[in-house]
Amino acid sequence: MNLINVENVAKAYGPKPLLDAVSLGLDEGDRVGVVGRNGGGKSTLVQVLAREVEPDAGRVTHARGLRLGYLTQRDVFPEGATVRSVVLGDRAEHEWAGDTRARDVLAGLLAGVDLDAPLAGMSGGERRRIALARLLVPESDLLMLDEPTNHLDIEAIAWLARHLKGRRVALLVVTHDRWFLDEVTDRTWEVVDGRVERYEGGYSAYVLAKAERSRIAAATEAKRQNLLRKELAWLRRGPQARTSKPKFRVDAAQALIADEPPLRDSVELTKFATARLGKTVYDIEDVTVRLGGGDAGRPIFERMTWRLGPGDRVGLVGVNGSGKSTLLRLLDGSVAPVSGTVVRGKTVQLAHLSQNLEELDPSRRVLESVEEIRRRITVGKREWTASQLLERLGFAGDRQWTPVGDLSGGERRRLQVLRLLMGEPNVLLLDEPTNDLDIETLTELEDLLDGWPGTLVVVSHDRYFLERITDHVVALLGDGRVSLLPGGVDEYLERRAAGTAETRTAQARAQEAPAAQPKPKGGQDWKARKELDRLERRLEKLSGQEAELHEQLAAHATDFVKLQELDGRLKEIQAEAARVEEEWLMLAEDID
Repeated sequence: MNLINVENVAKAYGPKPLLDAVSLGLDEGDRVGVVGRNGGGKSTLVQVLAREVEPDAGRVTHARGLRLGYLTQRDVFPEGATVRSVVLGDRAEHEWAGDTRARDVLAGLLAGVDLDAPLAGMSGGERRRIALARLLVPESDLLMLDEPTNHLDIEAIAWLARHLKGRRVALLVVTHDRWFLDEVTDRTWEVVDGRVERYEGGYSAYVLAKAERSRIAAATEAKRQNLLRKELAWLRRGPQARTSKPKFRVDAAQALIADEPPLRDSVELTKFATARLGKTVYDIEDVTVRLGGGDAGRPIFERMTWRLGPGDRVGLVGVNGSGKSTLLRLLDGSVAPVSGTVVRGKTVQLAHLSQNLEELDPSRRVLESVEEIRRRITVGKREWTASQLLERLGFAGDRQWTPVGDLSGGERRRLQVLRLLMGEPNVLLLDEPTNDLDIETLTELEDLLDGWPGTLVVVSHDRYFLERITDHVVALLGDGRVSLLPGGVDEYLERRAAGTAETRTAQARAQEAPAAQPKPKGGQDWKARKELDRLERRLEKLSGQEAELHEQLAAHATDFVKLQELDGRLKEIQAEAARVEEEWLMLAEDID
């Protein structure tokens, strides 16, 4: 069933049209992600689809009785409203308490929030959760979400993705969070130059398809040029030139990535970083930090020990209030420990991008603002001018001569990041660097950081960005320490779902108790060794199946339905292999 239909819609603010003769439709079950540059027309498209804004030309038709839930970027609530009045309205407690979806939304987004608390004075993150809860509690045919992950932490984003995947509802979402796009959408619309280009699949499929389109366009142009050369040769040499025909074969996915080097040359970057930093970057020994300072404050870190080495690229995760920004301030020296020592390497040149950006001179031009730091820098093995870097981060042509005071929030964020990089630091602390940046700018920033040789610590709710530019993840789990997570963000979410660190410690001790039992002897020992052999054979078999699946994934690189099926089977085999390996290790421990 068609829910929304758009015919030849045009919309412009000023001389440049944001939408130009756009025709498209949304049907039941559609799950569409909308991407494009900031200011390119994404929010305008959603507003037109929702009939919040009238188009300059064309027609927008809604199905009769359409139940539309629309989340805007600004969370607006009535004066004097409470959480209960916004989310549940006048529903009686027994009524909403018996509603499974209402309970799930309240538990997922508003756990620990007093329903009778007034909204006045609440933080941006709390207000965003309340706006989402208000939207998700009722039944809807179509949800339109404009930047739903803004102000949400990684846990809340993961919950929202699970919730949306479990609901039978059409979905249109505008977001710069690429992990979220991959999780909840199966089609992508790119708003570019007044058009809406459509792609099958989520963000990853969109990137592949767009690259393939570019490759085909380049191949078509090369072929056209080749034909022109051949035509000229035919005129010069005669009819024999007519028989020459190009031959080629393309494996869609593999051809795109076959000759691509790794994202980063880790060995080379570490060598550069060590040359710039020496062996010591930061050694944090037995440090205690309390909120407000002094012995009476609430402990944030308790006898914490952590080391940062040259070339380390670390993603830092944790719930809001766990101390992520405090840890960065401890590194930059603006927070002093109550006890313990923080040793900073003598050659450390630190740059810290905080959430509260320092003021920029509004009267200066963009290029002047960067060149006052430095006119050119070397990133990796390449030298860049200030103008070239500005162009990479979205300040093309005349935009470099715009007064800083006329820039948007996202543009100021980009400018501040670039100013930090122009200082050529060897240690970079980034606190939520992706705020207000569009996907194209994020990919340029990621590419730039790939060649940056130094120590990097990143705090971000953007899971894609975090996993893309860092090599390992550490977490603040509320126990006053920094915990290394070999399993990355997935392990962090599993630990958070399992409960507090104290509960997990108690569970671990309970599981270790059987290990104190006497080790098997005699016949029992023989049986244990036989079981070990069986487990080893099982591991070998699973390893072979995993290798076979990887080959099949490569062979079906363009069949996204098949890819999804194969990926599911691969995850099952990897999970079983992990379980068998753990069983083997426990048994081997008993025999040794």
